[in-house]
Amino acid sequence: MPSGPGERGETRTGDRAQWLLEVDRYACAGSGLCLATAHGRLRLDAGRARPVAELTDPDARVIDAAEICPMEAITVRDTRTGEIIAPQQ
Repeated sequence: MPSGPGERGETRTGDRAQWLLEVDRYACAGSGLCLATAHGRLRLDAGRARPVAELTDPDARVIDAAEICPMEAITVRDTRTGEIIAPQQ
């Protein structure tokens, strides 16, 4: 799990690292596992997960949510390179 700048695809935007949090709403099954895992980072909207904000500070819970998603509907990307941080392929 990330513990400092530069690990697991963190990038610097201004003075802090940022990740892009994406949810494929067509793939999302609405199980709610991600909401429980990354509380405050995702919410349900019409029975599907949606990011509270597209850009998020690095947080191991966001990676865990992408990894635990049964439909692999959540993607976490490096904001500078677009590289996928999670889920791990």
